[in-house]
Amino acid sequence: MAEAVFSSSEKDGVSAKAYCSDGSVMLAFDLDQQLTSGLAGFAIKCTPPSGNPYYIPNRLSFSTPITTKTTPEQRKWTPSSQAPIQKFRWIDFPNDAGSGTFTYEVTPMYFDGNALRAGPVASVQAKFGALQTGNPDIGFTRGYISSQGYAARFNNAPIRPDTKTIDFDTAPYVKQYEWLGYHARQILFNFMQECMADPDVTVDLFAYDLDEPDFVRDLVNLGGKLRAVLDNASLHTQKGAMEIDALALLQQSAGEDHIQVGHFKRFAHDKVLIQKKNGVAVKVLTGSANFSVRGLYVQANNVLVFNNADTAGLYEQAFNEAFTDMKNFSKAAIAQEWFPINISGGAPCSICFSPHKTAEVSLDKVATAIQNAKSSVIYAVMQLGGGGQVLQQLREIGSNNQIFSYGVTQSAGKLNLYQPGQTKAIFADFNYLSSKVPAPFRKEWSGGAGQVIHDKFVAVDFNGENPVVFSGSSNLAEGGEKENGDNLLAITDPAIVIAYAVEGIRLVDHYHFRMVMKTATDVKPLELQGPDAPQPWWQPYYTPDTVKYNDRMLFAG
Repeated sequence: MAEAVFSSSEKDGVSAKAYCSDGSVMLAFDLDQQLTSGLAGFAIKCTPPSGNPYYIPNRLSFSTPITTKTTPEQRKWTPSSQAPIQKFRWIDFPNDAGSGTFTYEVTPMYFDGNALRAGPVASVQAKFGALQTGNPDIGFTRGYISSQGYAARFNNAPIRPDTKTIDFDTAPYVKQYEWLGYHARQILFNFMQECMADPDVTVDLFAYDLDEPDFVRDLVNLGGKLRAVLDNASLHTQKGAMEIDALALLQQSAGEDHIQVGHFKRFAHDKVLIQKKNGVAVKVLTGSANFSVRGLYVQANNVLVFNNADTAGLYEQAFNEAFTDMKNFSKAAIAQEWFPINISGGAPCSICFSPHKTAEVSLDKVATAIQNAKSSVIYAVMQLGGGGQVLQQLREIGSNNQIFSYGVTQSAGKLNLYQPGQTKAIFADFNYLSSKVPAPFRKEWSGGAGQVIHDKFVAVDFNGENPVVFSGSSNLAEGGEKENGDNLLAITDPAIVIAYAVEGIRLVDHYHFRMVMKTATDVKPLELQGPDAPQPWWQPYYTPDTVKYNDRMLFAG
């Protein structure tokens, strides 16, 4: 990474920390306990690079409880200086989070009769853009198609025509795609533009789902400069699958001998682009995002680009083995071990390619990291229903009260949210804000059939002495590691691990909103706690061995 994406400050008993991710920042704050009497919450003032400061707004306030009867006209966003944040951390996703430094001032606010009084200020900076200048370059999709943000900006507009084709005109959808695909989309298409612009560059492609029209058009424009390994599972070969049309287009443009179709033992599940200059691999794109409309614009996914010949060369070895003899890939040298790779800053990192003869080749490293975690395990994994030691550990990690565990998965049309002290998931129904919309919230699109949480990452001890994140296309299940063509990365650069951890927390907090909304009744309205509450909102954060205490100590303490 080019620079660390973490800053902190402390002044007069109040402290703040900023953990940066891809266009988002997690602010964590703390307060000496003797300064908590009368604490109303925290005001957060943001000064963007433009120099026009504003207070982060709060949906909740003291004066207007939110219930199912609240009308949009009765509910307004309120600046946090007037409606303080009653938590000890907050994730901000500023609209103009390009390159540049944002300054955040965190101020404890106190009840003072019928007014609020400001306490001392702690100031921290978030340096957005650091992730875009590093090696690897990391991008996340927003994963917010089922959100108030999408409903407000695009009025739940469809993301493609009703009749699916491989070559529809994407112009009417570009603004939606840019917002939903966010930096992951930008990275992907920048990579393709580089490849098409240089006559000396050729491209090798691993693809699973393949139906994003502009991406397919770019592949076609490469002509004979493209080689590809494409998956031929039934979902990609049955009538109506867009991959049938994509295959025909690529066979015609690149030549049939440049396109291999197969599935290893089960799936050709990699999502990889290898850029070669004069026949030598120099750059590689990988991650969890399929090259599809859902992969980029519906699902929560991540993309990484390594601008490094050694790393790209390892991917090229895996590609050549698969292109030549997919069925015997697990016997090849490239599938037998973890290989070290180089990134900016020299942090020890490595990569492993599957399928293997035994899943332990790749999963032992992940399992050991989880087992040896000192403070936190934060994850976003497609599902935990598979076999193997890693998924079993994630199912059980909530029972370890010494570890802060936070995760999101999906199964059978519902999200599973795992929080500290829990081994049983709490569920978020995607359809909740489609069928039961408490005002002032707008009806949301349910996200459609299929996965919405598609990430595959586990971040261990993100702010500890030995942070590590595991990411790639692997679902981290035993069966997949023995049967699927996949890649799995282990990255120890602190800034990168922080970026993934913040993304995991962002997803859990975002979808937890659906459960919270179910409490918006006349009996239990959503509102800020006033000065006369029987138990102050902040008290559990200072009670040792509770979830909220551990939360405060991990992120801000």
